[in-house]
Amino acid sequence: MITVKGPVDHVVVVGAGLAGLAATLHLLGAGRRVTVVERESVPGGRAGLLESGGYRIDTGPTVLTMPDLVEEAFAAVGDKMADRLELIGLDPAYRARFADGTQLDVHTDGAAMEAAVEQFAGARQAVGYRRLRIWLERLYRVQMRRFIDANFDSPFQLAHPDLARLAALGGFGRLDARIGHFVSDERLRRVFSFQALYAGVPPARALAAYAVIAYMDTVAGVYFPKGGMHALPRAMADSAAEAGAALRYGRTVTRLERSGDRVTAVVTDQERIPCDAVVLTPDLPVAYRLLGRAPHRPRPLRHSPSAVILHAGTDRTWPDLAHHTISFGAAWKSTFHELTRTGRLMSDPSLLITRPTATDPSLAPPGKHLHYVLAPCPNTEVGPGVREWRELGPRYRDELLAELERREMPGLGAAIEEEGLVTPVDWTAQGHAAGTPFSVAHTFPQTGPFRPRNLVRGTVNAVLAGCGTTPGVGVPTVLISGKLAAQRITGPRPVPHPAPRGTSA
Repeated sequence: MITVKGPVDHVVVVGAGLAGLAATLHLLGAGRRVTVVERESVPGGRAGLLESGGYRIDTGPTVLTMPDLVEEAFAAVGDKMADRLELIGLDPAYRARFADGTQLDVHTDGAAMEAAVEQFAGARQAVGYRRLRIWLERLYRVQMRRFIDANFDSPFQLAHPDLARLAALGGFGRLDARIGHFVSDERLRRVFSFQALYAGVPPARALAAYAVIAYMDTVAGVYFPKGGMHALPRAMADSAAEAGAALRYGRTVTRLERSGDRVTAVVTDQERIPCDAVVLTPDLPVAYRLLGRAPHRPRPLRHSPSAVILHAGTDRTWPDLAHHTISFGAAWKSTFHELTRTGRLMSDPSLLITRPTATDPSLAPPGKHLHYVLAPCPNTEVGPGVREWRELGPRYRDELLAELERREMPGLGAAIEEEGLVTPVDWTAQGHAAGTPFSVAHTFPQTGPFRPRNLVRGTVNAVLAGCGTTPGVGVPTVLISGKLAAQRITGPRPVPHPAPRGTSA
């Protein structure tokens, strides 16, 4: 593995999001001195916090899986996650509701899920689920060490027996077809393939290897931190500070000072910070601009779909909603075609509705409730641009409310007391390319060793971390990206990969 050459005693980490904080903890554990600079007044990055009218609103991801990766980051500095963070296992992990009026609670316990599938779709589908679960566990074991938690210096690193094992498992087929090999019920196929949207590729075109995301969600378990998702970066930042990191908030990096091919200082709007190495976690265009160059690629990068998010603090709730409810429209294949090809807003939307106060009522004033609705939408490269969204946003908000009231949440509009709407306009303002928080899509030419590297030619002591680089999009992979960035500076520090909680993997 190629590592940063020369002195690496003092590292500046740009960005206190999950990737930057993970990198910081792993660097501290390896004995490096670390300074973190963050433009916001709090840690978190995409996993931010908005406080309004007594509501504590998570502005970023709402689904936490693979907490062993969080534990690993704390352990790097001799800390324990349990001393910093209270995680609550969600059961069901999701509630899937379909346009035909049926619903399925998705349990991570194998026996409970098998029983639920049998009641929902019959004994044959339950047997298929049992086989699917075994396949997902095998897929995870093959991929994690070799293809996800790994720094790539060359595509030739793929030439390993695990590649043959992955092929034998059908990992290079198509996701939807592979899931269909186990369960034929169209509704079940959706439950185990919708995760491809995180990767920015329709299930019909995504590699079956991306079923590993379904493993994380439906087998390894979904969790929620008491205090909201923002409690995770808060806890990581507190641990880093106590381990000796200097955390400097409210500072915007304006440029990097260089001497030849080395970054010698990070310059913010308030100070100059000399350094031996730098970890950059902003979205790729910002990081490349600071470095003064972007790597040449034969084809331009393709980005994942974006999302419109409606935050609603309400004076009532809808008890049929679980903590996470996926409300599927009748359309499916056409939905992905709209999101990734034609650039149209979903004509029959599938929505993620999160009700965090179902698990932690303290996130809202007494007797009040908090709801988060995520509606995938095209990114600004294939769909409406920023200028169009300025006018489109309020109209689309009204359309979402009407759809939610028709489905799960009658009377929602009248119940809202505090509200926030996030559209591609906001993601663009935050520096996210193509107006999407989900960064570079996981097409085959943008996966593994073909994804933008965390090392950039022309600079020998700068490393990238975050969802745009290795290994990719999602909370678990972003945490891994921070660790991989740290290893580029410290060299590899072998860490065992125990089976995630609640699995037999």
